[in-house]
Amino acid sequence: MSPAIEISGLKKVYTTGKTTKMEALKGVSLTIQKGEFFAFLGPNGAGKTTLISILAGLGIKTEGTVKVHGVSIDENPDLAKSFIGLVPQEFNFSIFEKVLDIVLDQAGYYGITRKEALPHAEKILKELGLWEKKDQQAQALSGGMKRRLMIARALIHKPQILLLDEPTAGVDVELRRSMWEFLKELNESGTTILLTTHYLEEAEQLSERVAIINHGEIIEEGSVQQLLSKLHFVTLLLDTVETINEAVMLLLRGEPLVRDEEHVLKLTLKPGDTINEVFRKLSSIGIHEKNIRTTGRMLEEVFIQLIEKK
Repeated sequence: MSPAIEISGLKKVYTTGKTTKMEALKGVSLTIQKGEFFAFLGPNGAGKTTLISILAGLGIKTEGTVKVHGVSIDENPDLAKSFIGLVPQEFNFSIFEKVLDIVLDQAGYYGITRKEALPHAEKILKELGLWEKKDQQAQALSGGMKRRLMIARALIHKPQILLLDEPTAGVDVELRRSMWEFLKELNESGTTILLTTHYLEEAEQLSERVAIINHGEIIEEGSVQQLLSKLHFVTLLLDTVETINEAVMLLLRGEPLVRDEEHVLKLTLKPGDTINEVFRKLSSIGIHEKNIRTTGRMLEEVFIQLIEKK
């Protein structure tokens, strides 16, 4: 059985001026299996959007091979593109068109009549909370609703693969989490999802595997747990019974602790460090911990450490 996406030696070189060249992708190789939820992380300019653009048939590669469900994007681009639904970063629909028309018109590009597409359009728009807005012009939608409209449009032809390029950028936390639930359910129903995001919490919550890309190269790839195992240090938060003031911090001088809040200490542990010595020191000065928790940003710490290392 062919993978959903198979990329080998993918390069993209942009020429600026007569001689200046910029390598956006430097021989990227990647395989994503059917039904997988895969996340691409990287700073701005790392190559994430360039890769998505080539996969979707919007960008032209310089070198390498790309297959979608075993179909080469060079040999049969139309068939390869039919497997894919794309949600780009920028809004690229007419704000003067009605919501329902935007979705149904997209179906026409895949040879689906409006009559055939209408039941599926209604289902998707209801799931995304947009059905009541179907007769409104897109300009009347909030930013978050426009993001959801982009997803509905991408799904109208029932693609087997969904490419999401920063889909929750600018969306408030509550709406972002509702979109997460929708994407989880979509993935569980069998849709392969490739996500690029700046929200590391998003990648940690949604994806099975993650690739970190920087300067056009994949510098790390694996499951979230495998990436977390590469942490050079771990940050923990200690909730304390007693107030942490300057006098307490003077007594803790030399320990890997900083005051985070009035009743919270931040503890940084390196490989080989033990937490027991820290607890003993805290107890000796009359400070007692009532809870230990992670920062909730462990994948972010991996990301930062790997980027700085490179």
